[in-house]
Order: sequence, then C-alpha cells, then structure tokens
Amino acid sequence: MSGFSAAWLALREPADQRARSPGATALDSLVRRWGAAGPGLALDLGSGTGSNRRWLAPRLPADTRWTLVDHDPALLDLARAAAATESAIRVRALDLAQQLDQLEIPSRGLVTAAALLDLVSADWLEALAARCHAAAAAVVFALTYDGRCTLKPMDSQDDFIVSLVNQHQRRDKGFGPALGPLAAAAAARAFAARGYRLCRVQTDWRIDASEPALQDALLAGWATAATEQAPAAAARIADWLARRRGHLVRGRSWIGVGHEDLYGWPEAPAG
Repeated sequence: MSGFSAAWLALREPADQRARSPGATALDSLVRRWGAAGPGLALDLGSGTGSNRRWLAPRLPADTRWTLVDHDPALLDLARAAAATESAIRVRALDLAQQLDQLEIPSRGLVTAAALLDLVSADWLEALAARCHAAAAAVVFALTYDGRCTLKPMDSQDDFIVSLVNQHQRRDKGFGPALGPLAAAAAARAFAARGYRLCRVQTDWRIDASEPALQDALLAGWATAATEQAPAAAARIADWLARRRGHLVRGRSWIGVGHEDLYGWPEAPAG
C-alpha cells in the first residue's frame, strides 16, 4: 500500500474538515438510526495521523472505543501522540492492501476511512463490503475523490491535465487497479447490494488563495501524475504548472476538488 507524508496530511486536514461539515447531519442520522448507544467500537482504516477520528469523535458517543489502522508506524505514532490524553484509542500497524483478512471487523460497530476508497480496487472494496455486512457494521467513508476539478482562472490546458490525473488515479496503488474517480459510486453499489441504507454527501474542497501551500502541493502533485501518465507532454504540463503558480503568487488562484462521503447502516443490524 502506498502512503502519504505527515506534511501532506497536515496541509489537507483543514480543507478536509471544512468540506465535511455538510456530513454532520448525515452522521447524526446514522447514529440515531443505528441506535441510541452508538457504535461502541470504531475501526478507522488508513488512519494516517488520525484526522478522520478527530472529525468524527466529537460527533459520536463519548465512550466510543477506537482502533486506528495504518501501514505506516510513524504516522500511527503521530496519531497516538495527538490523542495521548484519550484512553479509548489503540493503534495497529497493518498493510490493508495485503492483510485485510487479518483485521477483525467490530460486530455492530463502525468501520470508517477517509481518502482511501479511490485508492483501492473493485475486488478489495467488495471484500470489505462483504466483511462489514457479515459483522452488521455501520460505515462512514469520507472524502472519496470523484474526478471533478475546477480551477480559476481557467486555463486552456486544465481539462487536459485533469483528464491525465484521473487516468493516473486508476493505476495500481497497492490494492490492484484503483477505482479512482469511480470509487464513490462503486462503494454505494457494493453496500446497497448488501441491504445497506445509504446517505451520500458531496464534500468538495474549496481552496482559495489563503492556503497557498496546499494549492501549490496539489498543483505540483497533479503535474507529477500527469507527466507520469503522458511523458511526451512533459513540457506542456510544466508550462501549465508555471502559469497556475503565477496565478497563485498573484493571489488569484482558486481550486475546487470533488469528493463524496458515504454513510451507511445495515437494514437490520444483528441482534
């Protein structure tokens, strides 16, 4: 499983949390329908430094017990340190791409992940859905990239770059051929087919010039992905990046990135 740096995760966390604000109502609905006691046990997949838990925890019952799972022990150390005063958290280093079958899904608990599903394969997603269903677990999958990108001011090469990025998103990220922009819809189908009630919420990033470091990292990452996808267009892509950075330096740049959150609970939780 490929990973992300702590610096990138820290850069994106404020944008993530802003984007997720519409999901608070959906989460309230999940908890209400799932039971007044809440899920009890929560399993956060690909947790990184714990950003997803930090958003969810204040909105779940206070006695929810958390297990944070990631393949990177250094990120888990940061997650543990950030939650040092909280006793109901444990961490586990595990490569989800290869060892999903070694992970115990909490019975009638909550399985959650953020910015993960667009990295996984269709087969991996189906296996996860089957295991969640068998455990009668509720699910919250946040910030799944859906392929929509808007950049202002517009550039004639924006669509070309975004198309290459979306093609690159389908490459193997360690789980097999990635679902990329198809992941949100695929997850909804997989869980609906198993009788889950679902709520889908758009949670788009809206990044203005007040966050230049995040914008620059995002643009540079897109340029790298586009170049890997179309090496012959490297000069064209570099020129695009230079123009976009010029907009950013002049305080004129705005970027929107499409994401979706999926909230789901079994029709009839196990008794």
